[in-house]
Amino acid sequence: MIKDYSNNYNNLSKLMGELGAKIPNTMEGFSKMHKASSSDGVLSAKTKELIALGIAITVRCEGCIVCHVHDALTSGASAEEIMETIGVAVLMGGGPSVVYGCEAMQALEQFAVLEN
Repeated sequence: MIKDYSNNYNNLSKLMGELGAKIPNTMEGFSKMHKASSSDGVLSAKTKELIALGIAITVRCEGCIVCHVHDALTSGASAEEIMETIGVAVLMGGGPSVVYGCEAMQALEQFAVLEN
């Protein structure tokens, strides 16, 4: 099944903005935590996005997968690095991670087409 991951990303971003309007303290706290935990430190932002993607695949969060594929690319990750991350997620999550790894692969392919 082919999904429009760019549209999913944009829709999720819009919905998170709407959620922020309804629960501003929670979403402001989440935003601060996200920024603090995903910025460059001893680990690069790219490495942190790849870790987040691997976790997203193993916990089976489609929205998280879309966001972290997008953000990994934005942080400078290559398609090969993302594919290796999918492989590690499959190791750690088994069969279900294969299914969600396919989601990540499709998102990667769609975002890569948009960037070219």
